[in-house]
Amino acid sequence: MKLSWQGLIVTALVAFAAGLGGVWVGMQAFQPDAPSLHDIVHERLDLTSEQLGRLETIEADFAANRQALELEMRAANIDLATAIREEHGYGLGVTAAIERFHRAMGELQSETIRHVFAMREVLTPAQQTVFDATVIESLTAEQQ
Repeated sequence: MKLSWQGLIVTALVAFAAGLGGVWVGMQAFQPDAPSLHDIVHERLDLTSEQLGRLETIEADFAANRQALELEMRAANIDLATAIREEHGYGLGVTAAIERFHRAMGELQSETIRHVFAMREVLTPAQQTVFDATVIESLTAEQQ
């Protein structure tokens, strides 16, 4: 049986992707359940019914945007798989799929930050202090 360089590259890429997937699954499965920003806002900030109503609208809008961007990232991954299968190297299709994924991922990060600031606007100054500390702690905490 003769092995080609193209076959080895595809095998290495598939093995690498499987490894990344395994690491991600392990991190999700064994990471301690830290309270989410959502949990902190709803459980620790003593929100009024008016604040709760405004936050529900903000959260519903964000959920729809997040879902659309996650679908775009999945579509970009399908494009990447197709390009790898067809090109067997780092060609134009692979590059385009990676760029598509990065655009969607960047937009999701931007949407998330806009969502955080929209939530913050609903809060009183005292609530904002707790909220800000939680956001900063979340962004600067060491990953385990």
